[in-house]
Amino acid sequence: MHRITGKPGGDSLIEMSPTDSLNDEINGYHQHASSSTGSLQQGPSTTSLMPGVCIETCESLSTSLASMAPSDHSDSPQYQCQNLEQTSDSTGLSRKRALFLKYRSRIDKQHHSKDSVFFRDGARRIDFVLSYVDDKDDERKQERRRVFEANLVKVGLELETEDKLESEDGKTYFVKIHAPWEVLTTYADVLKIKVPFKVNDIPDNREMPMNWLSTPFRLPEHVMHPEPDYFTAPFNKSKSDFFLIDNKDTFFPPSTRNRIVYYILSRCLYIRDECGDKEKKGIKRLLNNGSYTAAFPLHDSRYWTRSRDANCESERYNLYKYWARFLCFFKEQPLDLIRKYYGEKMGIYFAWLGFYTEMLLFAAVVGTICFIYGFLTYDDNEWSKEICSEEIGGNIVMCPLCDKKCSFWKLNSTCNSSWQSHLFDNVGTVFFAIFMGIWVTLFLEFWKRRQARLEYEWDLVDFEEEQQQLQLRPEYETKCTNRKMNRITQETELVLERTATDLVGKLFLCWAAVILWISLIIACIIGVIAYRLAVYAAFASIMKNSPTNNLEVVGPYITPQLATSVTASCINFIIIMILNLMYERVAVWITDLEIPKTHLEYENKLTVKMFLFQFVNYYSSCFYVAFFKGKFVGYPGDYAYMFGKWSKLRNEECDPGGCLIELTTQLVIVMTGKQVWGNIQEALVPWMMNWWGSRKARSHPESLYSRWEQDNDLQSFGQLGLFYEYLEMVIQFGFITLFVASFPLAPLLALVNNIIEVRVDAWKLTTQFRRPVAAKAHSIGAWEEILNGVAVLSVVTNAFIVAFTSDMIPRLVYMYAYQPQGEINMKGYIDNSLSVFNISEIPLANRPEEGENPSWFNSSITTCRYRDYRYPPGHEKQYSHNMQFWHILAAKLAFIIIMEHVVFMVKYFVAWLIPDVPSDVMARVKRERYLVQEYLHNYEVEKLKIQLSQHSNNECTCTPMIYPSLPKHEVLSECL
Repeated sequence: MHRITGKPGGDSLIEMSPTDSLNDEINGYHQHASSSTGSLQQGPSTTSLMPGVCIETCESLSTSLASMAPSDHSDSPQYQCQNLEQTSDSTGLSRKRALFLKYRSRIDKQHHSKDSVFFRDGARRIDFVLSYVDDKDDERKQERRRVFEANLVKVGLELETEDKLESEDGKTYFVKIHAPWEVLTTYADVLKIKVPFKVNDIPDNREMPMNWLSTPFRLPEHVMHPEPDYFTAPFNKSKSDFFLIDNKDTFFPPSTRNRIVYYILSRCLYIRDECGDKEKKGIKRLLNNGSYTAAFPLHDSRYWTRSRDANCESERYNLYKYWARFLCFFKEQPLDLIRKYYGEKMGIYFAWLGFYTEMLLFAAVVGTICFIYGFLTYDDNEWSKEICSEEIGGNIVMCPLCDKKCSFWKLNSTCNSSWQSHLFDNVGTVFFAIFMGIWVTLFLEFWKRRQARLEYEWDLVDFEEEQQQLQLRPEYETKCTNRKMNRITQETELVLERTATDLVGKLFLCWAAVILWISLIIACIIGVIAYRLAVYAAFASIMKNSPTNNLEVVGPYITPQLATSVTASCINFIIIMILNLMYERVAVWITDLEIPKTHLEYENKLTVKMFLFQFVNYYSSCFYVAFFKGKFVGYPGDYAYMFGKWSKLRNEECDPGGCLIELTTQLVIVMTGKQVWGNIQEALVPWMMNWWGSRKARSHPESLYSRWEQDNDLQSFGQLGLFYEYLEMVIQFGFITLFVASFPLAPLLALVNNIIEVRVDAWKLTTQFRRPVAAKAHSIGAWEEILNGVAVLSVVTNAFIVAFTSDMIPRLVYMYAYQPQGEINMKGYIDNSLSVFNISEIPLANRPEEGENPSWFNSSITTCRYRDYRYPPGHEKQYSHNMQFWHILAAKLAFIIIMEHVVFMVKYFVAWLIPDVPSDVMARVKRERYLVQEYLHNYEVEKLKIQLSQHSNNECTCTPMIYPSLPKHEVLSECL
């Protein structure tokens, strides 16, 4: 099968996909491709295919569409040709002739592939693409598009429209946008975009010791540093000859070009000026109301092969080859190339993610060592030996753990859980909790230094001050009714008039909604807790004689406690995922109501709300197990109930092995489940949608499947795409810091996940999503403050986990103060940690029902044991807390205070010791500021000399000495 192509004034053929079967569809039309001449040979029946006027119209006038403003497609020649085609069909022309028209309209007059990022002339670059499906019945959408595109032409943009007959589905129009040099320079001046004016002459003296060891992890130099290092300054249109402009077509990279065009698109009106409605503007509103279906910049090539056009950079191919493939997981990231292709905001995210992953390596190694220590000291676990012993644990009868359905039980039934608990609850736990408090500080401080270096290298120094007023959100601008003088800039700026009533009302509404949704989460968590309390009794009754008890390997591990904990954690995870989907829309709606002024302010407000919600959503169950479960139980004669005694939901107890193993189970299920689900959702879902959406177009060759159609079939990354990536990683950061004392292997799991996450994010961004609009950012924004808050809170939570969830403090108090033989060992600890209760004093409502007790239980057993420190029956203070309880409580509080103060002192000392900005970076910043002033000064002097010499009269023959003998400009020290 062949595709018809041609040159102006003649016809030729090149190959087309064999699946199209055009020869079979066109009756009497035979094509022959000549490799030497490319001429068209056709039989005599060709002239009888259709009226020649239609073919001539389609051929000769289709090229003129490039220069036409796409204001009204109903008047275009191709539209008339299409009408003629429909009319011909209605008057008897066959479907085969109509199909021929469709393929004939794909004639490429410029003889270059449609897989290109240039207009049909092959010279003007496509900076942005708009797509829409024309609805003949909706005149309002047609009018909006016509006015919008006309206004784009007025501001200097050049448009070229691809007719729907050119598209794969035969329905979609594509409007290609090119920003000429005049428009780029104008808005580069407005946006204060930094451009090079001199090659960086400062030698890079940074040398890593043992540098040769990093060779296997390096990437080629042309990938790591795709551009030379320059000194840069904000572009000034009136001084354009000051900058290093070698080629106007390549001076502004594609990422900068699409950012400028999007800036224009987001502020262009789609109604006539005389209507006076300022809110009717911006591509975002046009996308929301369906006037356009998509708006995106183009990828520069296919990801698996370079572009055939030598003028295309094929940076997407390089990113896929050296970055997005999973086999590159051990390689460094090409951050400069990411920044050049996707913009600084995307580059900062991947730089932070890569740095976070590198730092996790140290935490994972130490955590693994602590876990191995617990494994190696397995046989030194004296208290577990006592629990498992038939002489000790086998003779201790424990009180029922729930009412009615729970029976008396022997302590040695918890043998396995006590051994498991020792893997995580040992001396290494305390060390690792302290280590992680210091690790968090090092991570944040070293990231500040890394971020400062990137700010300089990527021209982001002083970015926020320059961009704050220039990055107003279009939604804010449309609401502004007045202007006022800015005291700092002495320029008038748009302001939003808000009355006190409106402000208080909106704030109340917004935060009331936030509190309402957080209350909903807490209600769901309480529901899960109630589930645990209610189901435990059922599991205890069902599993008493369960066949699983007879299994040799897993039988002893399947207990009512484990079944309750696992099922509750799974239900909690499902609830978390459902609430996440619901709250995302609510958070965006609430933030939109506040009408933030800038994009930065919008993201920061949304970040606070979303993280506050996610914090409660993900961590509530872990906080319950860590700090509430087993703490408010009461004792056999006076149990505590969740909603009062009428609810019959008795508060949960920790087994003699402690609650730490349950916290570990909860953490593993929620953390692992979130990471697995996140990777599936991020990678598999976009791939499936793209595979299904482009299934028909994949059969066509590159020359037919145009670059804009390929990108249109991809998924949209969205304005908040990076926001959700940050949120996912910050939630993970909370898991490995807030509760790491209960699970030293959490950093290892996070490290493995992040190694995959970096490549999954790179793969989906490079292959499955449209190219996002480039954006600038000088830091990770509000996430930095959130990370600092989590770091401080993690010290407190880990201190409380070691003190109140772990059994570390009670064991130490017993070993040093209550060991009966005065030796420093743990012999007798289990008997000491269990109090005694008289069975006859247990109320009838709490006693097991008939038939629930095991066969070994008889009337000779008069007492049972429970986990607490209380006086025994018969004592004058029976069942009240004994002195050992208060000693342990004092030791726990003392440990918390000491650990917090030690860790905080080390944290603040380390933060003070490590400067936020490296000294060499600070020197380079000063050097660049100095050179900018010096070069600008010399430029102005030379320009003034030229002007004066041109206007001097003939009598003056000397050179004006405005600045005599001044080789360079003196710069005040405070300017440095």
